[in-house]
Amino acid sequence: MVVYLRQEGRGIGLGNKIRAYALQEQGHDTVDANRMLGFADDARTYDVAAAMLADLGVPQVALLTNNPKKVDGLRAHGVDVVRRVPIAIAPNEHNADYLAVKAKKMGHEL
Repeated sequence: MVVYLRQEGRGIGLGNKIRAYALQEQGHDTVDANRMLGFADDARTYDVAAAMLADLGVPQVALLTNNPKKVDGLRAHGVDVVRRVPIAIAPNEHNADYLAVKAKKMGHEL
């Protein structure tokens, strides 16, 4: 099952994510760009996802993510996350810096 939440740009919305991209083009990383716009590193919440899963009768999940805060966020809303399944990709010249920032500043387990 896939649960999709409209939380573009880690919860800052699509318009602000585009503004963050402009800052990234100037050399700022993804976290600093959000902060420069006055946002938290990650403004997402998981209460809606938990409610959707409960409504669908899903008692537990294996969550595909590199972000341990997603696991914590779902568990905080009563979702039984039985395991985290990492999404493993090899860094390349286009995403290596981005992935390094996610690991260093946001605690992603890559």
